[in-house]
Amino acid sequence: MPKNTNINSVLIIGSGPIIIGQACEFDYAGSQAARSLREEGIEVVLINSNPATIMTDPISADHVYLLPLEKKYIVEILEKHKAMGKPIDAVLPTMGGQTALNLAIDCDKAGVWKKYDVEIIGVDIKAIETTEDREKFRLKMLELNVNVCKGRTARSFLEGKEIAQEIGFPLVIRPSYTLGGTGGGFVNSEAEFDKALNNGLHASPVHEVLVEQSAMGWKEYELELLRDSKGNFIIICSIENFDPMGVHTGDSITVAPAMTLPDTLYQQMRDLAIKMMDGIGKFAGGCNVQFSVNPADDQIIAIEINPRVSRSSALASKATGYPIAKIAAKMAIGYNLDELINPITGSTSAFFEPSIDYVIVKVPRWNFDKFVGADRSLGLQMKSVGEAMGIGRNFQEALQKACQSLEIRRNGLGADGRELRDQEAIKHSLAHPSWDRLFHIYDAFKIGLSFKTIQNLTKIDSWFLRQIEELIELEHEIEKFDLNDLPKELLLTAKQKGYADRQIAHLIGTKESKVYDRRKELGIKRVYKCVDTCAAEFEAKTPYYYSTFNTSQEYPDNESVVSDRKKVVVLGSGPNRIGQGIEFDYSCVHGVLAAKEEGYETIMINCNPETVSTDPDIADKLYFEPVFWEHVFDIIEHEKPEGVIVQLGGQTALKMAEKLEKYGIKIIGTSYQSLDWAEDRGRFSPLLEELGIPFPKFGTVRTSDAAVELSRTLGFPLLVRPSYVLGGQSMKIVINEKELEQHVVKILHDIPDNNILLDHFLEGALEAEADAICDGEDAYIIGVMEHIEPAGIHSGDSHAALPPFDLTEDEIRQIEEHTRKIALAMNVIGLINVQFAVKNGIVYVIEANPRASRTVPFICKAYKEPYVNYATKLMLGTKKLKDFTFNPVKKGWAIKIPVFSFNKFPNVNKELGPEMKSTGEAIYFIDDLQDDFFQKIYSERNLYLSR
Repeated sequence: MPKNTNINSVLIIGSGPIIIGQACEFDYAGSQAARSLREEGIEVVLINSNPATIMTDPISADHVYLLPLEKKYIVEILEKHKAMGKPIDAVLPTMGGQTALNLAIDCDKAGVWKKYDVEIIGVDIKAIETTEDREKFRLKMLELNVNVCKGRTARSFLEGKEIAQEIGFPLVIRPSYTLGGTGGGFVNSEAEFDKALNNGLHASPVHEVLVEQSAMGWKEYELELLRDSKGNFIIICSIENFDPMGVHTGDSITVAPAMTLPDTLYQQMRDLAIKMMDGIGKFAGGCNVQFSVNPADDQIIAIEINPRVSRSSALASKATGYPIAKIAAKMAIGYNLDELINPITGSTSAFFEPSIDYVIVKVPRWNFDKFVGADRSLGLQMKSVGEAMGIGRNFQEALQKACQSLEIRRNGLGADGRELRDQEAIKHSLAHPSWDRLFHIYDAFKIGLSFKTIQNLTKIDSWFLRQIEELIELEHEIEKFDLNDLPKELLLTAKQKGYADRQIAHLIGTKESKVYDRRKELGIKRVYKCVDTCAAEFEAKTPYYYSTFNTSQEYPDNESVVSDRKKVVVLGSGPNRIGQGIEFDYSCVHGVLAAKEEGYETIMINCNPETVSTDPDIADKLYFEPVFWEHVFDIIEHEKPEGVIVQLGGQTALKMAEKLEKYGIKIIGTSYQSLDWAEDRGRFSPLLEELGIPFPKFGTVRTSDAAVELSRTLGFPLLVRPSYVLGGQSMKIVINEKELEQHVVKILHDIPDNNILLDHFLEGALEAEADAICDGEDAYIIGVMEHIEPAGIHSGDSHAALPPFDLTEDEIRQIEEHTRKIALAMNVIGLINVQFAVKNGIVYVIEANPRASRTVPFICKAYKEPYVNYATKLMLGTKKLKDFTFNPVKKGWAIKIPVFSFNKFPNVNKELGPEMKSTGEAIYFIDDLQDDFFQKIYSERNLYLSR
C-alpha cells in the first residue's frame, strides 16, 4: 500500500530530559523519523522539553515545541494548529520511549485524540496496554501458546504475598508501566520479599506488579523486528546478552549477531517473535522482543515485547546499518517494506534482512563514582548512563575496541597494569555482578582461577569465557619476547584480536610509539571495512566504516577510498556520562553540517551507538571507532585531513589535543596552547592578573603536605579539584585541614600525577556564566546565564536563567567585558565558556573553557540562532564575525532545569556540590519573574548546597 494521502501533518512526541533508562537513543530515533517524514512532504510537529538534542533543533522539524511533556501542552499544540487551518492528522508516539507512550495513553483515555480527529500511527493503544500491563501480557502469551514464567499480577500487598506462597522462591518482581526496570528486582527469600513488593507497587504508576518465577542465570536474547501493514516481517538483528538473566539488558554487555544460538533455536525464536508481534496488534512498526533460554534444556520463555523503538533498536540500527526508525516512520504513514529502498545500499529493497560479516559488542558506561554510597550491584533496575560499541571481525576484537571506548583509563580489556589480584575480591565480583565484572573475569583467568569456578560463579556461557581465556593464553605467549624478536604472526594475531599498541607495549615492556613503528615496519596496517547491511553482497552508498587487520586474500583490503577533496575530521564525545552528555553530540552534528556548507568533506569519529552523530546520514564519512589515540591517529594517517576539530566533543576530544599537537596535526580553531592555557592555572591566573580581571586566590599542589601549607595562606573554605576533568569530577569544598588532606589523598589515588588546584571559595556568591564565539579579532557574547542556586553547586546541577534575573547592569557589563578580554587574549577561534562568581558587586572569574559547553545548545534553542554553525565557520577560517547578522529572539526568560536520576540510587545523599550529578536537563520559558515555577525554585535555591 502506498503512502496514506490523508496524513499531511504528524506530531512526534519526544522523550524529555535524559534519565537513566531513557537516553539519547530516542533523540536519534526522533530525529531520523522526522527527517524520514519530511522527505515525504509531511509537515512534522514535535514536542520535547530537552534543549540539548538535535531532535529539538529547527533543522529537524517544521514546528518545534520546547514544552513539558504533559497532556495540557498536547491540547495547546492541537488547538493552535487547528486555528492555523493546518490541523494535525496523526501522532507518532513510538519514537520517544516510555515517556511518549505513557503520554499517548493519557491523551487517549482523556479523549484528546478523538476530539481533534488525530490518528495514532506506528502502534495501537491496545498493543501498548497488552505489553505494558504485565498480567495482560502474560495472558496474551498463554493464549498464543508462548511460554512465559509462571506468575501472576498483584494489585495489593496481600495479593503479592499469596502469589509468592503459591510459586515459591526465587522470584522476580516486575512493576507495570515503568522504564529501565524501575522498581523491579530478584527476591531469593521471604525476608527480602516484603520490601521488594512494596517498592514495586509504589514504582508502578498503576500500582501493580507481576510476581513470577525467577529465570536467574538463564541465557538472554533479543530480536529486533519490523512489520508493515500487509503483514510482511523482517528480523533486523539478533542480540545476545553476554551477561545471563538477572542483569537488566541496558546494563548487560551485548553482542550482535547472537554468538551461541544454534540455528534451530534461532528459527523457533524468530517464529515466536513474529507470532507475538502479530498477536498484540496489526500495526505497522517496530518491536523489540526479549527471550530467555534455559541452558539445561533449551526451553524458550518470552520475557517482554516493546512495541516501539528502544535502546536496542538504536544499537541494531548502528550494528547493521539498517535505519530502523527511518523505515518504521515510513511504514507508519502507509508504505510497505517491499515499496521502500534500503538507504544504505540505495538499490536493495528495505524488505531484505540485514546480514553482517563482523561482530558488534556493546559495553555499558556507568557513573557510580558520582553517587557515593550507591549500591553498585547490577540487577533488574538499569543503572548505566551510556554505552560504547565496538565493531570487529571477531568477538575479541570488538570487545577490546568497546573497552577502549569507555574512557575509564583502561587500554582495553586488560594488559594495562590495572588488574585486580586479590582472589577473594575477584570471586565476590564474579558472583555479584557490578560494572567491572567483565574486567574481573579477565583477572580471574590471569591469576589462574579454574574455568569451572569462573563459570559456576558467573553463569556466563562457556563460549564467551573461552574467548577471554584465549586472550590470556595469547598474552603469556607475547610476554616471552621483546620488541625486536616478537614474531610478525604473533603481533598480527594480537592486533586482529583488538589489542592496542599500548597493551602490547605493556606486555613486552616498551613504549606505545615503538610498537607502532615496529608494526608499520612489518606492514601490519589497519584497513577499513564498510558497514553495508548485506555482508558486501551489494555495494553500499553510505560510507560507514570500522577498522580491522587483514592479511588474507579472502577480503579485499581497504574499502574506505580516500578522495582528493579538502577534509576535516570532527572528534565525537564517546559514551554518554554525567558531565558529558548529548549536548556535545548536538555540537558535533552542527559542526559537521557547517563544514559541509563550507565545501569540506566531513569525517566523523565516534563510538556511541545512541547518537545522531553516528547516524551514517550525517557526515560524508563515518568511522565508528573508539575515540582513542591509536584509532584516531590511524584514521588521520589514512585520510590526511586539513585538520581536526576538537572543540565540539567535550573533554573526550579535548584530551586528544596534546597528542595532535605533538604529531604535527593541525587543530582547527583555537590552538592547543590556548586550550592548555585555560586548564593550567599556573598560566591562566597570571593572564587574568595582566588583564586586570579579579579571580579567587588560588594555588597548585601535588602533595597533601603542600596542600595543608598552602591552605594557611589562602584560608578556608577551599574548593579542591584536579585539573583536566569535566563535570566537576572529584571537586569538593573543604572547611578544615583534616578534610583537605583526606580529599587530596583521594584525588592522588584516583588520578595519579595530576595537578591539584586549591581556590579560596567565595561563600554566598552568585554564580553566572557567559558563552561567546570569537574569530581571533572580535568576540560576540551569545548569552549570559545566571544560576539560581548559589556558587558551590556545579553549573550542570544548577537551575539557571537566560538572561540573568537579578544581576545589576554593571555586573552584567563586567561579565561581558571579562569574557571578551579573555577570549581575545587567549586567541580563541570558535567557542568559549567563562564561569563567574559575583560578590559585593565584584565579578570574579572562576574558570574559562575554550570549547563548546553544556549551555551552548540551550542558548541556541532559547534565542533561535545556530551559534555552533557560526562558530565552526569561524574555526575553519571561511567566515569572520562581521559576516554574520545576529538576530536573537529575546522574550521573557528561559530556565534551565537540571534532571536527576537519584531514584536509581535510593540510599545516596541527594545533596549537591561542585561535582555534577544530573543526567539531563529541560527548558522552561516564562514571561515574567512572578511566574509560580520560578518563585518556587528561587525560594528553594539554598536547600541542596553541600560539599
